Amino acid sequence: MNEQPRDAESTPIWPLAATLAVQTLATMSLYSIPAVAPAVARDLGVNGELVGGFVATAYGVGIVSALLSPALIRRYGGVRATQAVLLAALGMLVIAGTAQSVLAIAVSAVVLGLAYGAAAPASTHLLAPRTPRRVFNMVMSLRQIGVPLGGVLAALELPPLVGLLGWRGALLTQIVPVAALIVLMEIPRKTWDSDRDPIRHRLVTTLVQPFLLLADRDIRRLSAGAFVYSGLQLCFVAFMTVHLTTIVGLGLVQAGQILALYQIAGSVSRPIWGWIADRFLTPMQTLAVHGVGMAAAAALTGQFSTAWPIWAVVLVVLLAGCTAGGYTGVAYAQYAHLGGARRTEASGLGTALMFSGGMLMPSVFAASVAARGSYGLSYAAFAVLALGAAALLGTSRTARS
Repeated sequence: MNEQPRDAESTPIWPLAATLAVQTLATMSLYSIPAVAPAVARDLGVNGELVGGFVATAYGVGIVSALLSPALIRRYGGVRATQAVLLAALGMLVIAGTAQSVLAIAVSAVVLGLAYGAAAPASTHLLAPRTPRRVFNMVMSLRQIGVPLGGVLAALELPPLVGLLGWRGALLTQIVPVAALIVLMEIPRKTWDSDRDPIRHRLVTTLVQPFLLLADRDIRRLSAGAFVYSGLQLCFVAFMTVHLTTIVGLGLVQAGQILALYQIAGSVSRPIWGWIADRFLTPMQTLAVHGVGMAAAAALTGQFSTAWPIWAVVLVVLLAGCTAGGYTGVAYAQYAHLGGARRTEASGLGTALMFSGGMLMPSVFAASVAARGSYGLSYAAFAVLALGAAALLGTSRTARS
């Protein structure tokens, strides 16, 4: 369970660049519908919240693809798996870009989800054996920048294109870079996929196999933390704008700018956290620090009011971004480390649990806010969960090694 990734002479520049590009374009596709949601809702005559369910649908299906992906990656190779992710993104863009109904939009979300969950396991499979242990956490964290980067690109590029090409045309413009990357990934496929194993696996066995890793106590602790952290991360993203406008009294534009700061803080901090986990703390200790920071940010966010100065709000949001938005690279690196020879299965397990936390916890949070009529108690309860997860991670065996 503790096999180390094979050492190498230098940072794997080309595998890192390739997997970062795949993660960025796939995530941009995922967030493209929310980015043009007002235009889609207006054109199709539906409530904008229905269009907003696109991400949840893709994540839900992505849980299954994350669990199935390790066996498929081992059989066909990591590069072929990343091409499948991009092909699913291409299919989603074509279906959504020609959609005449909200049903077609829903189908496109399912198509994307069929492979989106394989993105992180495939990247881990390609990077782990090519990355020196001394920079492993930083490399994995750099790869994870593709998630917020994809979201930022969708938010910045697509809305202006809607005015020029319409929302369908804006979606279809993404086809060119996605298709080009599919072709480019064929260049290193023979070399990078030389470890593929054509053994067939039964579907039930393939789905269950990642969960067998939960027999390891440290993987159980890491999984509990990843579930809570992912859920709190999505709570910050989903509710920050409405919280700042209704409770703090900010305008929509200013609230959106603060949400952008949250995303930027998460992007910038990810490789820094990876460097810290490589040089100064163990990965589990680093993740425990994340949990403490998330708890503080959640507790403080619950106290927001019109009396708060804007600079104080921004500081809390930056803390939330650096912790709740910055943990995933170290988490995936630790899944790979604890998984050893089964690091691809461990990454699939981690993806499935992060997707699950991101789907379930915001719903619980919303129900809590509606029942209590207050953000304060709901954020306080989630702060306690984050502290509990931090305690689990900080007292694990690998936290002390």
